[in-house]
Amino acid sequence: MSDKSETFPGGIASLLPQYQKRRALLTGADIPPFDVDFEALAATPLPPQVMPRPDGLSRTDKKRHMLLGELAGHSELAMLHGMLVSHLRKHTYPDGAPALFLRLWFEQEAWLLVNLPTRWLISAVITFAEHGVTEVDRNLAARMNMLFSLMKIYEAERSFSGKSPQTPFRTQYRDKSALPMGMKDFSVLQGDLEAHLLAPLWRDAEKAPSIGALTQHLLNILNTDDGTVFRRFAIMREKAEKTRST
Repeated sequence: MSDKSETFPGGIASLLPQYQKRRALLTGADIPPFDVDFEALAATPLPPQVMPRPDGLSRTDKKRHMLLGELAGHSELAMLHGMLVSHLRKHTYPDGAPALFLRLWFEQEAWLLVNLPTRWLISAVITFAEHGVTEVDRNLAARMNMLFSLMKIYEAERSFSGKSPQTPFRTQYRDKSALPMGMKDFSVLQGDLEAHLLAPLWRDAEKAPSIGALTQHLLNILNTDDGTVFRRFAIMREKAEKTRST
């Protein structure tokens, strides 16, 4: 293992070019007009993805082609949502994209919560961090972004352990090394970090006018998913309590 004084040589600022590159403008076809008929789009199935991908497509058309594979079996309304999110996650986007995205969620929230894959619901709440109308929505969305981003990083590392998402670690094999940056250890039996992390999100969702329902919907999915770090800790806690009581 190399002896590195920095995880990111050049400091965190060195990551900015990579961050900017991922947010480059999607050039090409424009978005629909603000008064587009959502009901008609919801009733229109997506066409099949043509493979191989045709040559000469704009960046926008390439994105649509990719999403035709990911959203196979869905409708043009799901595609519109995916394309709006893709535009709005960039630094520059079509002028009408924010207003159309907000109108879509205002008018079609119930449909979106039922029909969109969870991955796109997460992308949606992250998009509100920059494009929410109120500070309450933007603040809550930014915190949800941090939650899901850290979960993704952690679960990616967990996959290299060879354990499935549903398999908890064995408490007797715990490494007693200090946590990085002088952080206090987390108690499996008595730790309240989960409550301090998740409960305020649920509480603040009750006051968020645009993303309250979306946030609570995502937190309910998180709570019922059996492959998260929270579920694994719950199983470890249950086993530790049984061992302690015997």
